[in-house]
Amino acid sequence: MRSAAWHARVACGPEVGAGFLVTDRLVLTCAHVVAYGDRRPVTVTFPHAPALSTLSASVVAEGGWAGAVTDPGDLAVLELDRPVPLAPARFAPPDTACAEPYPKLVVYGFPEGYDEGTLAEYQVVSGQLIAGEWLELVAWSGHGQPLVGGFSGAAATLPDGRVAGLVTAAVGTVDVRKGRMLPLEVMARYWPPLGEFVPTAGHPDAVRHRLHTLLRRAAATGRAPDPHRLYGDAVGPFGPPLPPGGFPSLAAAAGYVQWEVPAPEATTRFAERLGELLEGGAAPAAAPVPAAVPAPVAAAVPAGIPARAGAPEPVGGPLTPPPLAAKSPAPVWAPVVVEVEHSGAGPDQVTVEVSAYRDGRRRPVGVQRLPRAGVRAWVQRRIDEAVDQLAPDAEELVTFVLPREWLNEAVAHWECGTEDSTPLGCAYPLVVTDRVRHHSGRLRHQLRKRWQRLDDGRGAELHRVGCGTAERPPSLRKRLWDGEAGLAGYAAPPAAVRQHFEVGLTVPVPVLLWSRTGCDREGHAGPPCPGDAFLDQLTASLAGVPLTELPRHVMELRLTAAAADEPDRHWARDLQLLWDDPRCFPETTASLHSPVA
Repeated sequence: MRSAAWHARVACGPEVGAGFLVTDRLVLTCAHVVAYGDRRPVTVTFPHAPALSTLSASVVAEGGWAGAVTDPGDLAVLELDRPVPLAPARFAPPDTACAEPYPKLVVYGFPEGYDEGTLAEYQVVSGQLIAGEWLELVAWSGHGQPLVGGFSGAAATLPDGRVAGLVTAAVGTVDVRKGRMLPLEVMARYWPPLGEFVPTAGHPDAVRHRLHTLLRRAAATGRAPDPHRLYGDAVGPFGPPLPPGGFPSLAAAAGYVQWEVPAPEATTRFAERLGELLEGGAAPAAAPVPAAVPAPVAAAVPAGIPARAGAPEPVGGPLTPPPLAAKSPAPVWAPVVVEVEHSGAGPDQVTVEVSAYRDGRRRPVGVQRLPRAGVRAWVQRRIDEAVDQLAPDAEELVTFVLPREWLNEAVAHWECGTEDSTPLGCAYPLVVTDRVRHHSGRLRHQLRKRWQRLDDGRGAELHRVGCGTAERPPSLRKRLWDGEAGLAGYAAPPAAVRQHFEVGLTVPVPVLLWSRTGCDREGHAGPPCPGDAFLDQLTASLAGVPLTELPRHVMELRLTAAAADEPDRHWARDLQLLWDDPRCFPETTASLHSPVA
């Protein structure tokens, strides 16, 4: 038999709703249930613990709900007048309620005539948020208890009793049994301390607890570092940009990193950096803060909870940025992506999509199915349109995401257009990447970790793969893994060293370079080998160049080669750069009829 002692009945004047215990003194409910808590007493009872009798409570924080039915932030935090000896609610990981097949959600509410409570059974309709705020609910069956007054603030629980969200509203008519709930990640947007209690992928319990312990210490001591600097340190120069308007508090920044940033290690770095600052350690140079996005899309902004009058100051306190050492910012690339994939309509037919990234969001420009011979002309027309989508001060990066057999395509030599013969590789920093690798979850995760270790502003050792190498592919794989390689250079094009090249693609080496023409072993009788000479020149040219700067550096090499007296003989003329930083490519809503209570 499963305990339900943590379910609470909340009353404020004539309004009655539900809530649930999250610590021995804090209860979560809807803001509209206690909207008059500043003028009328708020009382809380626990029907499964009658010995506790009725407790008084005060509203200590709320999500900013403005009073209208469709206003966001319908969340309130109540503090009981004394601790209660009850085990609090347990939480499910985010999105558990949206995993297909959608599980049954049980809701414990207190409609009129049911002071002891009653149950309703619902499930989510889809994982799609409505207006960036709510998940829509639909009745598990066509009969049973509908969501009516008294269910506001109730926990939506999985069959095992873990909380997946908070019910806020009923939608539809008597014949259409629907409702809405705030999922956990939205609740944490309005009350960041919730992040300590919710298990999230990649964040060990110890990391979550340490982060929130540090946040409480920062609030207690008034030593709240600049949240924007901390965010930049945590996500690095290519992490997601600041949300519109930035962060109102340190806690809001921490919550955004935990819930919204796809790289789990960013939370660990945020906690480590915060600990260093609070404990008086030496402050390493701060990473550049990603550019903030303009202010539209307010629903996506994680806000701190406004404190009620007389309530303790929200976690984070006043912003008092400490002096941080500056360093030269690495380029924050704004990609223009040309993605080519086989269409399935025939061996010569491909689908080509061009898009641009701005403010951390991908903006489609055009998509077309074409024969291979028509790709160049179509892309030439679309790249200008895509570049026009970028911010005026953006560092454009043209990225071709190609099928493996296209990786040696001379895209850097394609002209900008029919009236502009400038090679694309001389007009823009231009890179290629492998389509399978670009969409591999394993490799994206491993590449993010590899980049974090390599982001020190220094160059990386070039791991050489000669055209006539006797090294077995498994040995090369071990060499690249053991050396945590950042750069691998090939003396021959992919087709000539196919197995060795595929090793480079399937190990998280961020950068591969080669000569598209490479070394024809049959074209010379012995040393000096053109492939080895290419690698010698490449090694010297890349010495000390930070990996983040390579697209621009290779563009300069292409310009130098094109300007040479004998461009066809310049070693860098056919240089192909596969440069792969997943952080550059972040992957990116019906009216309520009435509140339930």
